[in-house]
Amino acid sequence: MLIYSLVTVTVLVIALVISMFKILREYERAVVFLLGRFYEVKGPGLVIIVPIVQQIVRVDLRTIVLDVPTQDLITRDNVSVKVNAVVYFRVVDPKMAIINVENYLEATSQLSQTTLRSVLGQHELDELLSEREELNRGLQGILDQHTDNWGIKIANVEIKHVDLDESMVRALARQAEAERSRRAKVIHATGELEASAKLQQAAVELNKAPNALQLRYLQTLTEIANERTSTIVFPLPINLIEKLSEVDGLANLIKSENNK
Repeated sequence: MLIYSLVTVTVLVIALVISMFKILREYERAVVFLLGRFYEVKGPGLVIIVPIVQQIVRVDLRTIVLDVPTQDLITRDNVSVKVNAVVYFRVVDPKMAIINVENYLEATSQLSQTTLRSVLGQHELDELLSEREELNRGLQGILDQHTDNWGIKIANVEIKHVDLDESMVRALARQAEAERSRRAKVIHATGELEASAKLQQAAVELNKAPNALQLRYLQTLTEIANERTSTIVFPLPINLIEKLSEVDGLANLIKSENNK
């Protein structure tokens, strides 16, 4: 029995000695409690802990990627959408992360979900689709402010998807098509306005030199003749038509005099 007791005591002592030594990786820290009270933060490397009297809680300092589940929300213009996001954060103060909050990972996840619904619900659908960078910065600032007391730093927030129902997708497609049609009409009208202004300037310049109009007329006939057309219509100048009318009127007058 004595030998058995000695072996038992020896094993316990060895186990206690082994449990005194903890090895922490470079990205780990140990929050040490002495009889239930905070003592210090240790690590990385070899850490010696007094068994029974001291306890440690390991904390990972690496960046954590938190996938925020899809949230149903209603935008400011009363459109129902589903939005999900991803949050990148890390622990910068292990003491606060362990003492000030029960489970910092779960707390950050729940805070991200509620913040996502409340913040994005204040914006219209067009802003959700076109101003994601600004919304991401706004979400990051709000989350970082709330998690500062937990010893957590929000590195980045990214909105991943904004899902709409089929009816809203069709409505947006019709809106986009109408917008493209409107822009095409505006561009066409602007072109017509600029062309009319240039034509007006050309008419003023041509009126300054009467022979220039005749040269332009001959140039137009040359361009038409070079094209592969079976029929060519030659427009007559207005003044030539007037001269022909005067000649025809004079001939009719002479004919009437002869009949008398």
